Amino acid sequence: MAEKLKILLVDDHLLFLEALRNLLTIKGFEVVGTAHDGKSAVERARQLQPDVVLMDIRMPHCDGLEATRIFRRELPDMKVVILTSSEDDETLLEAIRSGASGYLVKNLKPELFIALLSGVLRGEAPILREMASKVMEAFARQSQAVQAGEGEGTPAAGSTDNKETWQGISSLTQRQLEIVKRVAQGQSYKEIAAELSITKRTVQYHVLEIMQKLRLENRTQMIMYAVKAHLIDQDKEPGKDILRD
Repeated sequence: MAEKLKILLVDDHLLFLEALRNLLTIKGFEVVGTAHDGKSAVERARQLQPDVVLMDIRMPHCDGLEATRIFRRELPDMKVVILTSSEDDETLLEAIRSGASGYLVKNLKPELFIALLSGVLRGEAPILREMASKVMEAFARQSQAVQAGEGEGTPAAGSTDNKETWQGISSLTQRQLEIVKRVAQGQSYKEIAAELSITKRTVQYHVLEIMQKLRLENRTQMIMYAVKAHLIDQDKEPGKDILRD
């Protein structure tokens, strides 16, 4: 790979940590360091300034979610990708709320794991499409509950209040609105380009401009934004491929 991601690995299982370091090194990633809990992860990240922290959730002293919230406050340009054995919906949602840029599970096949992680270089959110679908559905339920006065809800990273949401949507062109809808439905850049009769590079350009206008960081946040703005049909679920172009 032409450009290397500098990665900090965080996990309290030392054997897994070493195996992961070896895999990533073989695949051309630069592992700049390791940490065994959230507290030491914060200290190491301040020192090493990695591009990505690949982090477990359940760890002693300070868990991965609390460390992620600290990173979002102190090192907002650094991406956090959760790597955990938990496929629990609430854990997934809380990770996104905390500011994680992606969420991967440890039972992935190595080639799929590497493909998803490599997407970070292209600004993609490393998350399985079925998990993105869970985020979308949960966020939609939360929005509906708030509108019905059943609870206050917890805004996710990149979310805004209703006024700002609609101001953001009104700043998009018709073509950009169409791209937001298609991205949120799980289509790849290649699929969007084919259906709209434009190039993949043009789709990528629009996505970057959309994220700048809406103050979003990745496609997971774009899904949540689209749900909040009622731009997509919740009955139309994305498929089960990976989110990538």
